[in-house]
Amino acid sequence: MNECFQKKTVRSEEEKKKIINRLNRIKGQINGIEKMVNNDTYCNDILIQVVAAEKSLKSLANSILENHLYKCVAEDLENGNLEVIDELISLFKRFNN
Repeated sequence: MNECFQKKTVRSEEEKKKIINRLNRIKGQINGIEKMVNNDTYCNDILIQVVAAEKSLKSLANSILENHLYKCVAEDLENGNLEVIDELISLFKRFNN
């Protein structure tokens, strides 16, 4: 059975937990940046933290993309759904902007 049927991805509880943990760490980074702004922290120090949060988000996105390719895209291709290629092209264009 296709786990990505009708634009919905069924994830295991372990997968969800990993993603949520990463999101919580990213929220912590964002909250830390907000505190830095409120405390009049030097711009350079804030920018370093912004870049760190950005890298964390990008890393999460790459992890989700990898999972998408191995599960959803592979299953769609095996089932003859070539429309997934157009979806991927669109997704990669978004990643590169």
